[in-house]
Amino acid sequence: AREWLRLIERPKVLLEPFAGGGVIALTAAADDLADEVVMVELDDDVAAVWEVLINGTDRSATMLANKVLRFEVSLDHVREVLDATPRTVVDKAFRTIVKNRCQRGGIMAPGAGLVKTGEAGRGLASRWYPETLAKRFSVIRTLRERVTFVHGDAFEAIEKHSGATMFVDPPYTAAGKRAGSRLYTHTELDHARLFADVAEHAGPALLTYDDTPEVRALADEHGFTVGNIAMKSTHHAVMHELTIFKA
Repeated sequence: AREWLRLIERPKVLLEPFAGGGVIALTAAADDLADEVVMVELDDDVAAVWEVLINGTDRSATMLANKVLRFEVSLDHVREVLDATPRTVVDKAFRTIVKNRCQRGGIMAPGAGLVKTGEAGRGLASRWYPETLAKRFSVIRTLRERVTFVHGDAFEAIEKHSGATMFVDPPYTAAGKRAGSRLYTHTELDHARLFADVAEHAGPALLTYDDTPEVRALADEHGFTVGNIAMKSTHHAVMHELTIFKA
């Protein structure tokens, strides 16, 4: 994505309508690869993190960082957090981070199992790096002047920001393994409409998808360029995804 953003004309607005962890949007902001970055996320739990870190007060962001720094990872403590009903947006954001760090593969969908062996045999704590997370929070706070977060619908955002450069990484539910159904809370998506909306409203765009005949057909229908890139699954198996470009 960095290479792509450096090859195209500098975006006045870069939209990531399925933000999730926001890695592309935040990278673009941190590396000054766009004038303005807009992140959009529908999921309530994931959105809570960005509501605190991007839209929230310094006090809320500090409270979240302190919760992470003070949390002692154990099976009982993790289950207590996951089973609780959050009272505030900070509590919801913290629960989301615990889910992401302690559930297998960072899977956010309901019913996801907890990490067992984990990295280097550290079990539940194998992906819990509180100091690193707190530092990331601080860095993200410094990007707020050029990053806008919206808790909302991807299709509405694509239409609203017509002409913007777009990085589109939707749930992979178009065909084949339907991996997104296992990973995310919101998985129902009209992929044909998504391609049509990107074709109509996006400036330069990069989409990422599972490599399936159905997705290739949609890309071909709209005249998009298709590439292929290797990636690793949570089980470290090498797989291939499509990178789909609209010029």
